[in-house]
Amino acid sequence: MKLLPLLLILLTAIAPVAAQDNDKPEKRLQGWEEDFLNLPEDRRKEFAERINKARELFGQKRIFETIEELKAAEKIFADSPDVENMLGACQVEFRAFDKAMEHFDRANSLSPGNASVLFNIAEVHFVTKNWTEAERNFERVLALVEDDEKQKALYHLTEFKLMLCMIKSGKLDEARKMVGKYDFMVDTPFPFYAEAAIAYHDGDDLKAEAALARASRVFRNPQLLAPWHDTLMEFGYIKSFYGGDLIEEE
Repeated sequence: MKLLPLLLILLTAIAPVAAQDNDKPEKRLQGWEEDFLNLPEDRRKEFAERINKARELFGQKRIFETIEELKAAEKIFADSPDVENMLGACQVEFRAFDKAMEHFDRANSLSPGNASVLFNIAEVHFVTKNWTEAERNFERVLALVEDDEKQKALYHLTEFKLMLCMIKSGKLDEARKMVGKYDFMVDTPFPFYAEAAIAYHDGDDLKAEAALARASRVFRNPQLLAPWHDTLMEFGYIKSFYGGDLIEEE
């Protein structure tokens, strides 16, 4: 069995800010946020350092060291959705999806409606081929980030994953409609990858590969395209660089 490539796991910090912006209405703190802010300042600082180090190590794929940092952070503050979210990401790297979901579910219970956590929950359903639940959770993510300009990249990638879920769920007409949602002048890989996905579904590999080639010419940063390319590999439309199937079929 081949290992999955690194999933797009969003590790956006969930930790509360130290002070409110006086120009904005006061936001009601969640229970874990109040508990965190009641910690001594030096403990909050140490916690933040541990989390930042864990995020750095995760980016280097040093997963065991990441877990060590997260466990150290957990000893400082046990009810952090950030820690739970990242521990879930580590379990995804081990393909321990049940354990990953336990961490993501706890993160979601601590910080309900967090787009980062909900995306990770949807992603686990996606790679384990639970299309109905993946579709439901991706729709929740879209509703949360639709009006957030800073989250446009996440919004478009989530749309693409939702479209693929529709294909697997038999909602092909709805999926085809999504292909034409944006023209190719929009600053997102979505139209190229959506065209490719439908072409692969229709058995037109040449058309699909041409669409992906155009995306590579327009978006020349491989890191920007990596999550889109990985999604097609996870879905099974293109082969993994390691050869063979990405996910073992039952």
